[in-house]
Amino acid sequence: MNTLPRIAISIGDPAGVGAEIAIKALHDSNLGSLAHWLLIGDQAALAPAARLANIPLHSLPCEFVPAHALPDDHQLAFGQLRAEYGLAAIDYVRRAVELCQQDKADAMVTAPLNKEAVTLSGRSFTGHTEYIAELTGATESRMLLVSDRLATVHVSTHIALEQACKLNTARILRTIQLGDEALRLMRQAPPRIAVCGLNPHAGEHGLFGTQDAEFIAPAIAQARAMGIDCSGPHSPDTLFVRALRGEFDLIVAMYHDQGHIPMKLIDFEATVNVSLGIPILRTSVDHGTAFDIAGRNQADPANMKAAMRLAARMAAGKLAAAARKQA
Repeated sequence: MNTLPRIAISIGDPAGVGAEIAIKALHDSNLGSLAHWLLIGDQAALAPAARLANIPLHSLPCEFVPAHALPDDHQLAFGQLRAEYGLAAIDYVRRAVELCQQDKADAMVTAPLNKEAVTLSGRSFTGHTEYIAELTGATESRMLLVSDRLATVHVSTHIALEQACKLNTARILRTIQLGDEALRLMRQAPPRIAVCGLNPHAGEHGLFGTQDAEFIAPAIAQARAMGIDCSGPHSPDTLFVRALRGEFDLIVAMYHDQGHIPMKLIDFEATVNVSLGIPILRTSVDHGTAFDIAGRNQADPANMKAAMRLAARMAAGKLAAAARKQA
């Protein structure tokens, strides 16, 4: 099959580095040829970033999709936390979702937005994954972090730690299932899955808490009964080292920082965020808006390139699978 996938890119918060890294990534000829790219953003955000990077917009191998969130004559304020920029950023995401829902895009890639900027507008917002789930009517979205060395899926993400510790066996089981499905798509083989405990040493047989035995162990048993290769609950403090040494392909983390901190230490530049449980293929950079360097032409597009490459690979796989079904 020679048809290139069509992939939408939302540029994130206009005051951040999103437009800059998207433009720099698209300027890479090896990357530009992997898909038909649809760049979603306002001229008021794209033009200043292009000037900084010294890359003419007309030279990029992409189709521009205007969002009309900001007027063309808007004077962009790099590094500024503004409600109007937060609203623009989620408007770009909404447009990308619509393109996917209308079958005008096969996947989407998101540059970073700023949650505080969005909430300044008065809109409740916890993150990209949750917002896309809301737009698509999905009820069980999850976040998967992927690098060349390891992958980690999270039972919970952007909620208070107190709430994250209130475990639910069904949710843990579904997280294991979604992670297994995603890794099978990426690897074309069943992954070896390890599940983190919640407490130190996975509870130490009840000495440090009962949640590991009460909620996590039953989910693992049910997953194994379904034929999924998973084990645990494992002590979280040593599990990532074991995985890096080749024992596991995917780790199931119970909450945001349990998974994010080690993954960012392992490979900050190349770790990609993938949304699971939604009807759209979506990847994202795994860093923030970097307001401190926005507007200085210092942003490294490496993570954006990794997100775009993974989106292209997954979208191509989806198209190939659809073609096989029609054959």
